[in-house]
Amino acid sequence: MPKKKSKVTRRVTKAKPTKKKRHIQAEDLLKLELVGDAQVSPDGSQILFSKKHIGDKNQYITNLWIVDTEGGAPRQFTSGGKDAHGRWSPDGSRIAFIAARDKAPSQVHVIPAAGGEATALTCFPEGSIGSFAWSPDSGSLAVAYRETDPEWTEAAKKEREETGGSIPARVIDDLYYRLDGDGYFNAQRFHLYVVDAATGKARKVFDRDTIGWFSYDWSPNSSELVVTANTSKQALLKPWKVDLFRINVKTGKAKKIPNLPDGEKEAVKWSPDGKHIAYVGTEGREIWGVENTRLYLCNPDKGDVRDITGCEDYCMSVGTISDTAEASFGATIAFSPDSRRLFVNIGWHGQRHIASIPVRGGKFTFHTRGRKSITMGNLSADGSRIALCHANPTRPDEVALGSLETPNAPARLKLDWLTKFNKPLLDELELPEPEMVWLESKSGTKVQTWVIKPPDFKEKRKYPAVLEIHGGPHAQYGEAFFHEMQLLAASGYVVFFSNPRGSKGYGEEHCTAIRGTWGAADWEDIQAVTAFMQSQKYVDNKRMGVMGGSYGGYMTNWAISHCHDFAGAITDRCVSNLVSMTGSSDLPLVPGGYWPGNSWDDIETIWDQSPLKHFGNVKTPTMVIHSEGDLRCNVEQGEQIFAALKLQNIPTRFVRYPTSTSHGLSRMGPPDLRLHRLGQILEWWGRWLR
Repeated sequence: MPKKKSKVTRRVTKAKPTKKKRHIQAEDLLKLELVGDAQVSPDGSQILFSKKHIGDKNQYITNLWIVDTEGGAPRQFTSGGKDAHGRWSPDGSRIAFIAARDKAPSQVHVIPAAGGEATALTCFPEGSIGSFAWSPDSGSLAVAYRETDPEWTEAAKKEREETGGSIPARVIDDLYYRLDGDGYFNAQRFHLYVVDAATGKARKVFDRDTIGWFSYDWSPNSSELVVTANTSKQALLKPWKVDLFRINVKTGKAKKIPNLPDGEKEAVKWSPDGKHIAYVGTEGREIWGVENTRLYLCNPDKGDVRDITGCEDYCMSVGTISDTAEASFGATIAFSPDSRRLFVNIGWHGQRHIASIPVRGGKFTFHTRGRKSITMGNLSADGSRIALCHANPTRPDEVALGSLETPNAPARLKLDWLTKFNKPLLDELELPEPEMVWLESKSGTKVQTWVIKPPDFKEKRKYPAVLEIHGGPHAQYGEAFFHEMQLLAASGYVVFFSNPRGSKGYGEEHCTAIRGTWGAADWEDIQAVTAFMQSQKYVDNKRMGVMGGSYGGYMTNWAISHCHDFAGAITDRCVSNLVSMTGSSDLPLVPGGYWPGNSWDDIETIWDQSPLKHFGNVKTPTMVIHSEGDLRCNVEQGEQIFAALKLQNIPTRFVRYPTSTSHGLSRMGPPDLRLHRLGQILEWWGRWLR
């Protein structure tokens, strides 16, 4: 008799429906958590970093956080809300940072590395602390500090309010008295101080830099500082007059290092073995950095400078533009502990990576690769670990650890993600990856270009399109998260962006092609991108727009005054008139420098290159966005565009933001005004491209 088969019951588990992802919105800007300034502890066990988010009162809140390099949840370390520039003491026992507490002026604070109460180390009068650095023996800090003009302190303001006094006049003798994002500081300058790490007692040790843009570093034995300084009475007009000084910390005596060429110098570093001083700079009388900045090595006693990167076509100072990170165009370098190699950040073809080069010179070894933007922090004491921040086009920066299997050796970095602050938000969003193509302009130049299509893109549909043009102009677009571009794509626009000639990241020839000749080679490349847009079957040629900020605003103005391919335009914090720009910018145009001529009796060249000269050709409806507090491209630049369009009965709108905002409104401005700006952009494109 056969056995009775047992009945098998199969339980069918219904798959949970996948939650449909949504399109990004303008308000998602308020939900982003932004990290930066990653610093690994001397023993490599922890990374300190800053984290910024937007509070419920329309304010940015920045605190220091720590995460273990072996994994685990990151934890908040400070809670002041305005805490930044955290740095480990070399012995690993303390952390110093810059903070403004209880409405008092910013000071350097210290806190035990194990946690506890932060205490103010310094007691500077009202002013600005630019940066600081621990001495290798952890006994002192070098601090760059600038005191506020006495007539412009909060105490002086309060006294005027009580007595009915008027706002004082600014009596200006120097061409450099203001800076965008920094405001008006009149004749005040940053000076270098040494602060005792135990008592907080501060001594001024160097005040000979006449502009205040110096960099500095400690000698390995903590007895000296090396400083890059421009001591010229016309430092703003002669940026190449930078020397290196060795400062005896005890006596304050400064000794100039001999036999160094003219040229800009920054990011100075003293090698751990004391034998070399490295810096990033140029040779000659270059103005405004179109040439590659290179890595130089000199002898601390004799000078005898060597360019160790001359055989490479990389620039050490390439900024990759994003609206979720502050624009940074400075160089980052670090010696390996054995002093045999220098680690650097290099921007190339829209990416940003960590590389190193032997101090004897030669070829760079790239330690990271791929479609990403990596920002280097510092190295652990043994050189085996590097703190970094890592972003790509669909994810803002997060903190990561880079590990070298063999310290001090050229090898690929092993990357470990340590934070995922934005993961909950990003998991909700459908964010399209930019597609990258290389185009060829009329003269044969290769132009790297990216395309972001709407998340629900359909091949057979015709879409409106927007061309974004970056600022600088000597910077690059690339593999970084850009909220504005993702928002435009989510709103149904195909977004195109590129790096035409003048951009960094493609070698010196590509960048220098527009020195003194804006609107020529760069315009040729922009035309190639425009033609590429028009050739795409999914683009509606009658519904194309162009937009950009700063130099991108200049090129937007140039485009609409030289072609009629665009149905609408948005020019943001623009340059329109190089003649008036010469004297209205915080960094005036030096006569006969970047451009030939001047603004009073030799204006032909700069007037020919001013978009305003050609505005009789404009037919494109244009929105002008500008901040009244913009000190880089003064609001009068936008005013001239608005008036010229209105007087010709061309549809236009002027969106003016208050004096409390600056040139960097789209990246660092008040959150509500950033949202307002995005709303105006969407409304304008909805009107003219839909």
